[in-house]
Amino acid sequence: MTRETRTVAALVGVVVTMGALAWAAVPFYNWFCRVTGFGGTTQVADSASEVVLDEVVRVRFDANVEPGLDWTFRPMQTRMDLKIGENGLAFYEAINNSDEPITGTASYNVAPEVSGYYFDKIQCFCFNEQTLQPGERVEMPVSFYVDPELVNDRDAGWVRDITLSYTFHRTEPKQAALDAAPADNVN
Repeated sequence: MTRETRTVAALVGVVVTMGALAWAAVPFYNWFCRVTGFGGTTQVADSASEVVLDEVVRVRFDANVEPGLDWTFRPMQTRMDLKIGENGLAFYEAINNSDEPITGTASYNVAPEVSGYYFDKIQCFCFNEQTLQPGERVEMPVSFYVDPELVNDRDAGWVRDITLSYTFHRTEPKQAALDAAPADNVN
């Protein structure tokens, strides 16, 4: 093997490795955020907390839509005071202001970011895409609690105000995407 061939092979190896790392970066980052709460990513819980502390946390609610999405989207309450560990149930309202069905998916985070690891959602409209018919109005619940372990965290123990924020993005309905996919030819 000549020196030039080894150099080309090494460069191709570097390019393939960089491509593989770039491909894996998004799923790895999403996994990392879910596990650590990094970037204000909330946690998912199967059930409510069994421990409720006598300390109060204020949860504020925020709603946004991406430009071009003809929806009105707002929280039905601006804030809620709960004991840490107590289950909360909040509602958001969405209205399709257009003359066509629109499907949207909500992205979410909490602030301050350090509280993401301790903000647990039991049920949320953000877990599924939402399709609204023209003029349709829906109320969408989110059931959550703040994990009592928050108070023991050296970095997050000071948090007593959390903002839960959602942004709705227009998405292609999953069924429409499946219908549009080319069928495999089977002979």
